[in-house]
Amino acid sequence: DVQLVESGGGLAPSGGSLRLSCRASGFPFSTRGMSWVRQAPGKGLEWLSDIVPDSRRTWYADSVKGRATISRDNSNNVLYLQLNNLKTEDTARYYCVKDRLMSTEVRGQGTQVTVSS
Repeated sequence: DVQLVESGGGLAPSGGSLRLSCRASGFPFSTRGMSWVRQAPGKGLEWLSDIVPDSRRTWYADSVKGRATISRDNSNNVLYLQLNNLKTEDTARYYCVKDRLMSTEVRGQGTQVTVSS
């Protein structure tokens, strides 16, 4: 079975940093595009970033551009999101996604990030 397990969330101060991880299993990780999305309380899912299988191309939403870095370790099947200069509006549950917008899309259970002012 496909499994995506996020970790690294928690409570962080405004201006701080967090590194989220997503450990993948059950599929050929190195061949799939991966993404991060988030959902703030009372809001819909917000796309944050995509990365192609070989890491040569990445994309970012305006809301995190310049503050976020997506990366992956294909040897260990792990996806990362480094988020710097945290803002209170970054408070949300963060999910990693396999094959975003495709019929084979799978999303993990998420990790909660809370940014204090």
